[in-house]
Amino acid sequence: MSSSLSASELEALRAEARAVRERAHAPYSQYKVGAVVRSVTGSLHVGCNVENASYGATLCAERAAVAAMIAAGARALDAVLVFTDDGPLGMPCGICRQTLLEFAAPECVVVAASPRETKTTTLAALLPEPFTLRR
Repeated sequence: MSSSLSASELEALRAEARAVRERAHAPYSQYKVGAVVRSVTGSLHVGCNVENASYGATLCAERAAVAAMIAAGARALDAVLVFTDDGPLGMPCGICRQTLLEFAAPECVVVAASPRETKTTTLAALLPEPFTLRR
């Protein structure tokens, strides 16, 4: 697994996440998020946030993308990009970090992007002492 992305890989991920962000359902927060995960075989899977009046039932974009990956038959990912258009960069929340770890190695590339800025890190940096059953 790569610990970095080329400029063309980054742009491809950004384009997918930016496009799916437009389909987000965010009537409560107005904070639309798009995400794309890249499986270790190179396939891309997208997701957007889907809010619910019962806030706990809200689905984050990252988890939606992971669910799409699983539904497509892939079981491991090596990169994720989260795209927001306004406000601060959208780093994955705690539940999303844990979900990503279920299907990725700690060196998985995590990118938060907006039209104005990009921040690249790793899952290990975001979740330094994870709960995992892996030994």
